[in-house]
Amino acid sequence: MSETIEIIRTDEITHGAYRADVEGADQPAELTWQARGEARVADHTFTPPAARGRGIAAQLVEAMIDDAKAQGFTIVPQCPYVAAQFRKHPEWAPYLAEIES
Repeated sequence: MSETIEIIRTDEITHGAYRADVEGADQPAELTWQARGEARVADHTFTPPAARGRGIAAQLVEAMIDDAKAQGFTIVPQCPYVAAQFRKHPEWAPYLAEIES
């Protein structure tokens, strides 16, 4: 079951986050990132245990994808959840950063 949440974006140039307060939880849900050139490394996603299974983390990833479309950056899905969402959404391929080895 998915509910609509208000997402607060922070962008500190070198790092940032997408956060949402969740009713009944003492911590916000969040997706954090670090800048790497023209890409953002999505390094951590957290949803409070009481709020899991409600589609909140997916909405945080979708907000990052929307910003990638609007702002022209790509995403390195270092976080396993973000990587799984990229696999679920092949249409997001243009926003997947190419990793140099």
